[in-house]
Amino acid sequence: MELKYFRLIKTITEEGSIANSSERLFLTQSALSHQLRDLEERLGFKVFIRSRNKWELTDEGTELYNLANKLFSSIDESFNNIKHIKEGSKGSIKLSAECQSFFHSIPGFIQKMGMLYPEIDIDLTLGATHQTISQVLSNEIDIAMVTSKPVSEELTSIKFYQDEIFAIMHKENPLHTFEYLEGSHFFDIHLLINSFPIEGVSVYEHFLKPNKITPKKISAIPFTEISLSLIEANMGIMCAPKWQLKSFKLSDQISFKRISKNGLKRNHYMVVKTVNRNKRYIFDFISSFEEDFINLTD
Repeated sequence: MELKYFRLIKTITEEGSIANSSERLFLTQSALSHQLRDLEERLGFKVFIRSRNKWELTDEGTELYNLANKLFSSIDESFNNIKHIKEGSKGSIKLSAECQSFFHSIPGFIQKMGMLYPEIDIDLTLGATHQTISQVLSNEIDIAMVTSKPVSEELTSIKFYQDEIFAIMHKENPLHTFEYLEGSHFFDIHLLINSFPIEGVSVYEHFLKPNKITPKKISAIPFTEISLSLIEANMGIMCAPKWQLKSFKLSDQISFKRISKNGLKRNHYMVVKTVNRNKRYIFDFISSFEEDFINLTD
């Protein structure tokens, strides 16, 4: 039974007659009469008992009217749900990362997201990366990428990646002779980092600080190209994952050394406020990032 017939029954019942229903359904009385006659012939029973001034539903017609109400109520509810889903896919996401090396790879992902989800606006926040968790809690940013899982009932952490940090040095550096670096090797080095404070640097947080080690000299070099130039001149050591240097042409005099016998592994988490975790546009971003980031860094 076509939807138009349910609409016809519902409208005639509520308007009281075909004459009153004509304007509401944007059809002539003749067309509506033809539809009703065709319906009753197909069903094999009368839907309405007609009189000059009154149209009443038969018992069968009452059942069809009740069904029509349920049907259109369900349709309205479904379209409202679709509307909410569509509206939930729109939004603005402010994103920041504790590890600045992510800013080498994230733009490519954002470009892809722009094609798949044109109604999600993504804004990179390049400010105080060591304050990302407090920025999430204060709603300054929506998603923080960090290497230490925060403990807070207000936050949800999603692990999306694990990498390994290497010590990057010139082959003429005395430490190059070792199979891997121990904590004591870092006392006398010139350590090149992206920025201060040192507490925001992964090798310090995950290796040097627990071992109570502070290198004799630490320099903040915001540009990876300059750090690599200093390393090529054997004037320092930087610690980073290999994927961070994927886009740079490295000298064959540069080598990577593992930090500790088992390597210095770190996990990466996306942190969001728990109340925002299931917002459609944030959910879409997180799901896509988890799937694609490994491809961007390999």
